[in-house]
Amino acid sequence: MTKEPIIQLKGVFAAYDQKQVLEDVNLTVYEKDFLGIIGPNGGGKTTLMKVILGLLKPTAGSVHFFYKGEKKEEITMGYLPQYNSIDKKFPISVYEVVLSGLNHQKSLFRSFSKEQHQKVKEVIIQMGLEGLENRAIGQLSGGQLQRALLGRALVSDPQVIILDEPNTYIDKRFEAKLYSLLEDINKERAIILVSHDIGTVLQNVKSIACVNGILDYHPDTEVSAEWLEEKFGCPIELLGHGELPHRVLKAHHHHHPEGI
Repeated sequence: MTKEPIIQLKGVFAAYDQKQVLEDVNLTVYEKDFLGIIGPNGGGKTTLMKVILGLLKPTAGSVHFFYKGEKKEEITMGYLPQYNSIDKKFPISVYEVVLSGLNHQKSLFRSFSKEQHQKVKEVIIQMGLEGLENRAIGQLSGGQLQRALLGRALVSDPQVIILDEPNTYIDKRFEAKLYSLLEDINKERAIILVSHDIGTVLQNVKSIACVNGILDYHPDTEVSAEWLEEKFGCPIELLGHGELPHRVLKAHHHHHPEGI
């Protein structure tokens, strides 16, 4: 069974602060894909994510969205922002955070429906946050805040969830919890995970894209250490934490499919 594409970037060029950041990027994200986007700081990961989210218009090229094989103007996307972009002093509870993920699904003057409140409760249980519904976000641990924001990204039942450097929220003890949640979420929808922590990403994703101005795509995660060193331009030990998983270091030859 062939998987249907949901997002397709063709020949995308993008600039940030008048500086060309992405050049001729071609990328397809498929239904129920788990795509890791890696790359050095300043390499264009954030710019690529903004283009996918529709927050930045490419200077050239096109972005297409699909639903069940048909081209659409847009698809629903959930977004988990970086930790340092959250105002933890903002007086909002876990319940309100998750509920806010439904804001675009109601009109300005209507209140949320009973079904929507029920969905919020279900997501809070799925995220393992029951009992913390009324707690202010400033009183949460990093891992709890991350799960509240992941719940917010998930509650609208999006086709794809985009996570920006999720490993900045948590210490290593909670990492397994996050990835087991993501594994469950991935059964229903695609995930795009943006990270500079190569070791972690390669253990969990199904496909990988390395962004450093240009984009290299691998339909699997068998990426050689030599290739990574060449793309990142620095010794691989400086990237990620600890040892890279052994299976990743299997050398292989690159046969790039056409157009990638």
